[in-house]
Amino acid sequence: MTETETHIAPTLEEIRPCAERIAPYVRQTPVFHWSGDTVSSRLGKDSEIHLKLELFQRTGTFKARAAINNVLALTEEQRAPGITAMSAGNHAIAAAYAAKCIGVSAKVVMQASANPSRIAAARSLGAELVMAKDGPTGFAMVEEIVKNEGRTFIHPFEGPRVTEATATCGLELIESVADLDAVVVPIGGGGLCSGIATITKLLNPSCTVYGVEPLGAAVMTQSLKAGSAQTISDLNTIADSLAPPMTTPYCFSICQQFLDDVVLVSDDEIAAAASILFDHMKLAVEPAGAVSTAAAFGPLREKLRGKRVALIVCGANIDADGFHQLILRGQNALQNNVLSIN
Repeated sequence: MTETETHIAPTLEEIRPCAERIAPYVRQTPVFHWSGDTVSSRLGKDSEIHLKLELFQRTGTFKARAAINNVLALTEEQRAPGITAMSAGNHAIAAAYAAKCIGVSAKVVMQASANPSRIAAARSLGAELVMAKDGPTGFAMVEEIVKNEGRTFIHPFEGPRVTEATATCGLELIESVADLDAVVVPIGGGGLCSGIATITKLLNPSCTVYGVEPLGAAVMTQSLKAGSAQTISDLNTIADSLAPPMTTPYCFSICQQFLDDVVLVSDDEIAAAASILFDHMKLAVEPAGAVSTAAAFGPLREKLRGKRVALIVCGANIDADGFHQLILRGQNALQNNVLSIN
C-alpha cells in the first residue's frame, strides 16, 4: 500500500458498537457550555462555546478509549504474552490501564524525558516499565520486545481501532450538542483528530473541523503540505503529548480526508490558554489540553466569531510543579497581550 492511497474511515455501524464495547471501561465525559465575558469579549456575544471535557476521562486523557478498544480485540493466544507500548506518558498510562482491566500483562517503553508523575501513574497500574533515551530508540526497543517476547504492540495513534474509539468521544459530543458550526481538536499523531473528524463529517457534514498543532511540533501540517505521512526530528514544545516525531499512513489519510484546516499555536499561546481555563473554568489542564482554546482565542478567532463551536479539552496529566510553571508562563503571556481581548 502506498503512502498516498486513501484509507477507509470507520463507519457509523462500526463506531456505535465500539462505544458500547468500551463503555464498561471508560467514562462518558461531560460537555459544558462556556459563557460569559471571557468568551464574548474575544469571539463576540453571538458565539456559543462548548467544552468537551475529555480531561475527566479515565487515566486523565482520551487515550483510554483506544487502548481499551485495541486490547479487547486481542485473541486469547495474543493475550497470553501480553502487550507492549511506546509513549512519552499518556499512552503508557492508558495501555497499562487497559491491560489491567482486561487481565493481561503490560511491558511499556517510556521516554526518559517523560514527566515523573506519568511514569508513576503507569507503574501504579501494574505495567513493567523500560526507559528509552528518546522516541526512535523507544520504538526500536518495542520492536525487540515484540520479537523476543511475542507481545502485541498497542500503537499510540495509528489504525482503524484507534480512530473508531476516539470517534466515540465525538459521538458523545454531537449527541449532546446539535448543529455545531465547528469543532476544534488537538493534534499529536492525529489519533484523536481522525476519530473526531470522521464522526463529525458522518453526522454533521457541514460542520467545520479544525485541527491544532503546537508550532514546535507541526508534523501533521508538514504531512498535509507534502501529501503524505512525514517524519520530523526537531521537536520543541511544552505540549509534549502532542509531539510525536511522525505521522502514520492510516491516521494521516483520515485526517487528510476529513480535516478542513490545521492551525498552529505557540507555547506562549498554549500557556495563556491554560491560564484562562484555570482562572475562568477552574480546569487544571496539561498543555495539550489547552491548545484548542489557544486556537479559538488566537488564530481561529475571526473564523469562529458568532459560531456554535466545540473545543476538545483532551487531557490533564500534569503534576503540581509543572502546572504551577505553566500558569506562571501563561499569566506572563497574558500580560504581554498574548490571546488578548483586543
